[in-house]
Amino acid sequence: MTQPFYVKAIWDAEASVWCSESNIPGLVLQADTLEEFQDLIRHFGPDLLAENLGITEPTTIRFEAIRHLTQAA
Repeated sequence: MTQPFYVKAIWDAEASVWCSESNIPGLVLQADTLEEFQDLIRHFGPDLLAENLGITEPTTIRFEAIRHLTQAA
């Protein structure tokens, strides 16, 4: 069994983009929408796991999104 892999999409309000935090070696993502972000994970995640860690079997990648909102009271 392989270690659990994760990718977090973190909203950068100043740049208006989703940025990544991940334990997949070499995976650095940035996207305008969460849908685009997920597509990038699906595209690059398996390739980087295979290239950098030799993992070629199906592997679960946990995905979560974090966005902090500031509202005036």
